[in-house]
Amino acid sequence: MRSVLVTGGAGYVGSHACKALASAGWTPIVYDDFSTGHRDLVRWGPCEEGDIADTARLDAALARHRPDAVMHFAAASLVGESVRDPGATYRRNVAGTLTLLEAVRKAGVGTVVFSSSCATYGRPDRVPITEDSPQRPINPYGASKAMAERLMADFGAAYGMRGAALRYFNAAGADPDGEAGEDHEPETHLIPRALMAAAGLLSRLDVFGDDWATADGTCIRDYVHVSDLARWHVAALDRLAEGTPFLALNLGTGRGRSVREVVAAVERVTGRTVPLAIGPRRDGDPPVLVADPGRAKDILGATPRFADLETMVETAWRWLRRRRS
Repeated sequence: MRSVLVTGGAGYVGSHACKALASAGWTPIVYDDFSTGHRDLVRWGPCEEGDIADTARLDAALARHRPDAVMHFAAASLVGESVRDPGATYRRNVAGTLTLLEAVRKAGVGTVVFSSSCATYGRPDRVPITEDSPQRPINPYGASKAMAERLMADFGAAYGMRGAALRYFNAAGADPDGEAGEDHEPETHLIPRALMAAAGLLSRLDVFGDDWATADGTCIRDYVHVSDLARWHVAALDRLAEGTPFLALNLGTGRGRSVREVVAAVERVTGRTVPLAIGPRRDGDPPVLVADPGRAKDILGATPRFADLETMVETAWRWLRRRRS
């Protein structure tokens, strides 16, 4: 059976990817330091505990399992934290990725699928955003992802390593079977925070500005179900196995939803009111971020199965109630 080393495989998107890999006939080998991941989300294959900055542990794990490919999710992912402490973000996302790529090359593994982000685009000139849009990140998190993409492209050009940089938009929802979901500390994402406010776990949901140049005054984002993201990572792995040298693809639905639309969906699903606190705009927030998913559809067949916002909210709500109970 083919195997994949999954860095950050005990995290939100990584755990869903492990399930998708197992369903597709791969053995996912989780490599995680559990600084933010959860041991109970390691369910579909063996586990190696370690940091991607730890060359000796990486080398040992790669030698022990001899994976056919690597999926790289391990990262510092909080935008605000990246602004407050950019050094930590660059060490994790850039230096850590370099350490991983060097270990992977030394082990003779020729394929890496990388969890990138639409944050590499910064404030886009136009929406929807295509892969040809300029990458002008406006915070250290986005810059670190763009740098990691460049590392992958350079390793491919120099050493023949095949790679995919998957720039996804706003991951949302939870595994429909209830086997994995979102559990961050602290939680910063809109849908789980709105659900927590509806459940009384937060006193309110903070909304950063209601005076944006959008239909209802709140920011618009492209929400994509995490199970769809996971399937598309497996599809990228298959495409690279066919000989494609490097892919850079947007993963989204192509449809934007405003903060108020998300809140309304949460209230419909839960039957509860979401208390709101309207505050000033947050520095660095673009008013609209929506993907043009056409290239990913053509190359990966990336058509979402869970495109409906209420489905995303409902699966996340089931997961939150199960997790908190």
